[in-house]
Amino acid sequence: MFYLGILNAEIKSARDIVPIIIIVSLAVLKVDVPSPDRECPADTELHFPRFLAAAVLLEEARSRFRLHQRGISGEMKLFVSEGSPGSLPVLAAAARVPGLAELLISTVGPEVSPLPVSQNLASLLSPNLLSYLSRDSPPTTPLSFFPEIPFRSSRTASLCRPGWPRTHSSPPASASRVLGLKACTITPGIISFLTLVFHPFPSVSECVVPFLTRPRVPVLQLDSGNFLFSASAICRYFFLLSGWDQDDLTNQWLEWEVTELQPVLSAALHCLVVQGRKGEDVLGPLRRALTHIDHSLRRQNCHFLAGDTESVADIVLWGALYPLLQDPTYLPEELGALQSWFQRLSTQEPCQQAAETVLKQQGVLALRPYLQKQPQPQARPPEGTAVSNEPEEEERATLSEEDIVKAVAAWEKGLESLPPLQPQQHPVLPVAGKRNVLITSALPYVNNVPHLGNIIGCVLSADVFARYSRLRQWNTLYLCGTDEYGTATETKAMEEGLTPQEICDKYHVIHADIYRWFNISFDTFGRTTTPLQTKITQDIFQRLLTRGFVLQDTVEQLRCERCARFLADRFVEGVCPFCGYEEARGDQCDKCGKLINAIELKKPQCKVCRSCPVVKSSEHLFLDLPKLEKRVEDWLGKTLPGCDWTPNARFITLSWLRDGLKPRCITRDLKWGTPVPLKGFEDKVFYVWFDATIGYLSITANYTDQWERWWKNPEQVDLYQFMAKDNVPFHGLVFPCSVLGAEDNYTLVKNIIATEYLNYEDGKFSKSRGVGVFGDMAQDTGIPADVWRFYLLYIRPEGQDSAFSWTDMLIKNNSELLNNLGNFINRAGMFVSKFFGGCVPEMVLTQDDRRLLAHISWELQHYHQLLEKVRIRDALRSILTISRHGNQYIQVNEPWKRIKGGEEDRQRAGTVTGVAVNIAALLSVMLQPYMPTVSSTIQTQLQLPPPACHILLTNFICTLPAGHRIGTVSPLFQKLENDQIENLRQRFGGGQLEESLELKAKASPKPAAVQAVTTAGPQQIQVLMDEVTKQGNLVRELKAQKADKNQVAAEVAKLLDLKKQLALAEGKPPETPKGKKKK
Repeated sequence: MFYLGILNAEIKSARDIVPIIIIVSLAVLKVDVPSPDRECPADTELHFPRFLAAAVLLEEARSRFRLHQRGISGEMKLFVSEGSPGSLPVLAAAARVPGLAELLISTVGPEVSPLPVSQNLASLLSPNLLSYLSRDSPPTTPLSFFPEIPFRSSRTASLCRPGWPRTHSSPPASASRVLGLKACTITPGIISFLTLVFHPFPSVSECVVPFLTRPRVPVLQLDSGNFLFSASAICRYFFLLSGWDQDDLTNQWLEWEVTELQPVLSAALHCLVVQGRKGEDVLGPLRRALTHIDHSLRRQNCHFLAGDTESVADIVLWGALYPLLQDPTYLPEELGALQSWFQRLSTQEPCQQAAETVLKQQGVLALRPYLQKQPQPQARPPEGTAVSNEPEEEERATLSEEDIVKAVAAWEKGLESLPPLQPQQHPVLPVAGKRNVLITSALPYVNNVPHLGNIIGCVLSADVFARYSRLRQWNTLYLCGTDEYGTATETKAMEEGLTPQEICDKYHVIHADIYRWFNISFDTFGRTTTPLQTKITQDIFQRLLTRGFVLQDTVEQLRCERCARFLADRFVEGVCPFCGYEEARGDQCDKCGKLINAIELKKPQCKVCRSCPVVKSSEHLFLDLPKLEKRVEDWLGKTLPGCDWTPNARFITLSWLRDGLKPRCITRDLKWGTPVPLKGFEDKVFYVWFDATIGYLSITANYTDQWERWWKNPEQVDLYQFMAKDNVPFHGLVFPCSVLGAEDNYTLVKNIIATEYLNYEDGKFSKSRGVGVFGDMAQDTGIPADVWRFYLLYIRPEGQDSAFSWTDMLIKNNSELLNNLGNFINRAGMFVSKFFGGCVPEMVLTQDDRRLLAHISWELQHYHQLLEKVRIRDALRSILTISRHGNQYIQVNEPWKRIKGGEEDRQRAGTVTGVAVNIAALLSVMLQPYMPTVSSTIQTQLQLPPPACHILLTNFICTLPAGHRIGTVSPLFQKLENDQIENLRQRFGGGQLEESLELKAKASPKPAAVQAVTTAGPQQIQVLMDEVTKQGNLVRELKAQKADKNQVAAEVAKLLDLKKQLALAEGKPPETPKGKKKK
């Protein structure tokens, strides 16, 4: 929760409050102010927000949009400058607002000594807050925002605005210290970038933005008196005026532009324009960012960044890149998708006019006056560059003598500071007075073998947090299971010639085996096809029905006449009616995130037979979400502040609420599902998204008959739910609405942890095309499960989509695991064995040793802070940082040399070795949530005492005292070779398709069933023949048009897949693809 405190100003009512708004990344904020007729004394704390309903920027834009529609307009002023890069996208965006006659555009001179955004913020933010933002550490005391804002005119000292009382007749001595803000309980990770919107002080004329000490453009002055001086915020405002709806993907691109693109782009422009360097010196720092844009465009196969229609993200990125990329030298030919995107935008009239206004046909040299006044930007080191092991001096300076004394005192207490180890109970049940943590992982569909993206998005991320919770001695229950009802199961059963129950039995075992190999520590792994699932689901439904939260209505549905069945939403595919994405499902578009009614899809197709379904009517039941909307809003208002929902979970949930909840159908015309206990609906079952989330309750009920102590105990239980972002609406709104309406004191989610998507190399995982690593294949690669866990967690898609890369996996294994972590732990243990007979030597600490202990303690506390906020990927970095500190400590002190010296040197060698092996012991416990097998191996080698293996304190303690005997030390990791990785890349780039088909045939419990699949009927064979002909024509057309090679290759792969399916259907062996022989 955010708090604002207004200081040193006489405030009579809410009308007098200075509206300083902080718009934070994906989290959108709105001030909840007292009523205007109520007194609001000085130092009143106003809190953000009731349930984060909407951003002030969004509300102001919508208000203007509504007034514009009614013919009411007000004047806005846009200030731009020749040679200012930010003016480019702003002018291009302004031209896209229809009928914006009330916008006055003023061209002002080049900025005088302008500050870049980062410095501008740094000059306003207090050091305490800056340290907080960079470290993600929760503050222990109120933080100070903007403790001092110096104004250039004494007339601003009183926070003047027409009608405001003046509190000072002359400026204070300290450069007009007139305004201070304090903030408490800020959630780490929410603040990724800041856009500041202030009310102006109209008496100042020297500056475009009067409250800034130096001029800054572009600036948009609104008729309300507000100023916007971030190019991204101005562009967003213009697009909102045109009626554009915000979407998650666009917001991700805007955040990426600020955090990833701008730093490297600034370095490239400075190198070219100011230093006069060319070629790779300029392109090098930028190449990775350009490649990311190109790969994203290729992967989505769309004309623009967020879909087939232009968005504000396109304009902002185009404006940032145009000064450099308008020179073809810096637009690599191999980035074809980026070239097409850039040229498509550059040829549009608004963009051409913006470029002419700002660059004046001088090209990038027009930016020289601006860039020469900027400090030289610091480019990020190239990917893979070694990071210094030595803590920076600035970081050292943050350690006070008191910090060092505390760290040494904790170290010296040693094992006696460990609390008693809690006995493991079964079943795990909540305990009064303790922290009780209930963790769920989204239930995977039983009929799909999970790929790496599924594993990291749900079960592996939840496993890390569950293991961490147990290390903290929290009472923890971690559960998951297979989601087994629905059309997907029926269809899979039909394909394999099995009954739905047999399919569920078969694939439940496959799932369990995969998660067991990945060392997922479920307390229980259940399934939804149980009598208790039926009982609990029907009970919740009956309670909703009794309380008037269930509606009955006629629904038009898509029915496939060829398959003779109504089609479940996920078995319909077509063109999204909102963004034009061509592979949208019948319930939701994976691209824009909007929910879809299947009949709204354009060009719908049955995913089973690819025929066009027809619309039929059927009676169904609906959950009356509008009637429950107020309840869920009130619950979110109490839950979201102070909790750790990921930004995407907040954004998706609030977007749904912003658009208003609508009745949601909860029944389907199927046979395989939970029966509906209502007369007239005996032939229907509950829709999977109504009863699947209830599966968490029934799985717990099958684990213990005291399940209600977990699920009807909101006062004592903290519920954490892990999922990919497409599951957020159902966990954040639909399920809470269901149990709130049931009025039975159910436990509601406290924290939703949602990941973005993990892609495979440059594309998507595809079981049918043999692309990507699936769970049942990872164990056949020869790479240990813990290495898979490490790499997936290292690239965990927390803030944006990420991609699995074989090359990157090799680099991370060989650099981070082998050379950093494994090298340090092995050296520390070997020194004990080789130099001190396997016994930890005496340790006589010097001041440098004490400072190192304080650094390790600080990093350990940072690790705790991150994992408490479920920042899993970032916490892993803390482990690697401690390992680097350890390597540097050994390297600087050289115990292998000192052991050969005099008494003092030998004593120093013993101290360094003893401290190092204790750091290795600490790392073994910190690693336990991430790499449990490696953790156990280290603890066995070091003979770490049992209590220290299972408890992780917040301070670094000596767990291996002098005289402790360790075991046999051996290397932890093996090097991955280039040839090995290249073979795996080829194998999982489509080469394992035939192998997968063979494995399926061997795994099937019924040989006859396989025969049933491979010898299809004439109707199915004809459908496949038609599809082969259609796909063949498409491939020929693409080749004739000389389309992009990657696109052609993808369509050829689809054609080969269809041919193999046809051959199998006809009972023939698949044809071997023809190709040119290599010389």
